[in-house]
Amino acid sequence: MNNSRRTAAYIITRWMLTKDFPADLLPNGPDRAFVQDLVYTVIRRLRPLRRILGGFVKTWPKGELEALLYVGAAQILYMDDVPDFAAVNETVNAAKACENPSVARVTNGVLRNLIRQRDSIGLGTELETFPTALGKRWTARFGAENAERLAAWHNAPAETFLARKDGSFVALERGTKVTDIAGYAEGEFIVQDPGTALSVSLLNPQPGESVLDACAAPGGKTVQMAWRGAKVTACEINPKRRRRLEENLQRLNLAVEVLSELPSAANAQTSKRFSKILVDAPCSNSGVLRRRPDARWNWSVEKLKALVKMQAEILDVVAPLVVSGGTLVYSTCSNEPEENQQQVEAFLARHPEFKLADTKESVPYESGMDGAFAAALIRSSTSFVVRKAAFAPARAAN
Repeated sequence: MNNSRRTAAYIITRWMLTKDFPADLLPNGPDRAFVQDLVYTVIRRLRPLRRILGGFVKTWPKGELEALLYVGAAQILYMDDVPDFAAVNETVNAAKACENPSVARVTNGVLRNLIRQRDSIGLGTELETFPTALGKRWTARFGAENAERLAAWHNAPAETFLARKDGSFVALERGTKVTDIAGYAEGEFIVQDPGTALSVSLLNPQPGESVLDACAAPGGKTVQMAWRGAKVTACEINPKRRRRLEENLQRLNLAVEVLSELPSAANAQTSKRFSKILVDAPCSNSGVLRRRPDARWNWSVEKLKALVKMQAEILDVVAPLVVSGGTLVYSTCSNEPEENQQQVEAFLARHPEFKLADTKESVPYESGMDGAFAAALIRSSTSFVVRKAAFAPARAAN
């Protein structure tokens, strides 16, 4: 019989070795929801788990034993709906499948000691569960109390929302399979957080308008714009993500042209141009860490700087493709100023033919939605500057 704790430990082991997306490793069986909860809890609470477990072992474990201790401790310390006996027994049973019999003995001993000493263990702050540099940034921007609120929001299990054709968003009951919901096969909805509506509402695509979604995969915003009747062209340069975009569009039976590269602006007088363009840029994902708990461990100041550079390059490439009087909406799923307000200010300094019309930002502890930012930029003249694309096909997941 399959042991869900062993499945979770396998995913954790592989993630630590390869940094593969944990979501891509989850099983499709009836225990998927529990395994996801367990894996995501370990990833979210990795720093305090390491600190706490370090007090119960003489030598830091590696491989399967490390993952099994994380899995067991996460249940005991953070998953109140799992009884202690089940956390220990099932995790030890999972450990018995390991070739080395000492793995099960160590797992059993550490977890039972952890239960005995639980009341004296300090779990630490919510901010401890994030990279120190990111926590300091949030504290400086939002204040200590709000930074802790933001961290707590990102550490809670994420709700799943369905976006419907009428523009409404509906929260799913926890554990419900999306594919089991009436209307799935008919393309009546997509999985999308309400925070994504910020950019689409600012762009305000109208029936028949020519719209370019410049960084389209997985396609949620493309779909929302097509549902409004716009004539959408979707671009995605990453082949794997482009396949996913095409699969989503096929399921929803939407006729959207998909490009593997942005239209050429080498001759902006003759190249295809658009009434409205959405640049939902590759970003640090700091606004969606509730859904992408692993992304916090990919965050660094160096990567942030690289993303800011890429975002600016994409904006420079698409700017000449906007018709005079047209709208360019720049958006991210980040709450970092360098990727948002500062990026827009820098773009306007390079492109005086654009004017800022409006901005919107969702800060999760205030909005109750994913973190997001969007800015609407109106092209006010026919002047343009053509800039050669300098970004590579490999891009951050967004």
